[in-house]
Amino acid sequence: MLKIKDLERVHVSARTERALARRIEIDLEDPEAMTRKQRRSLLIGACVATVSVATALVLFALSDKITYFRTPTDVAENKVKPGERFRLGGLVAEGSVKRGDGTQVEFAVTDTLKVQRVKYEGVLPDLFREGQGVVAEGILSADGLFVADTVLAKHDENYMPPEVAKSLKEKGVKLGPGARHQEKTGS
Repeated sequence: MLKIKDLERVHVSARTERALARRIEIDLEDPEAMTRKQRRSLLIGACVATVSVATALVLFALSDKITYFRTPTDVAENKVKPGERFRLGGLVAEGSVKRGDGTQVEFAVTDTLKVQRVKYEGVLPDLFREGQGVVAEGILSADGLFVADTVLAKHDENYMPPEVAKSLKEKGVKLGPGARHQEKTGS
């Protein structure tokens, strides 16, 4: 570090002398002053720490809201604990739909390996039928029955809106056996 005596001995320009004098003043005021590089590193570190804490808090808050997708095989292999909320997906098993009083329905969901019984109270979607894909959200009871509070019916990838199917038929395009569509009733 330069001292004031050193300035007297060295012949420097006025501009350099002022810069050196400022440097000496800074050094005399706070000998432990941070350099630009140190301040920048500290700022970057503080930003990274803040973003990390914010991300951790968001993930922790959302962990209660996440519902996992499971298959009947997962349930049969005890990968799901009773009382745990999850989504059960698969196909509605043939001959399994039993309607009870009012809007109460019991059916079975299969992934072609295992079958899981489901109980649901409410209005079922229009596309719900045996052999069709379904996703039910709810809780597994202690006796192994899945009690659903939401049921979503899925159509397969071959579904085609009636207007598109009619247009293609008029143009002479042959529809494949999997390209089913429902006829539109009334306008």
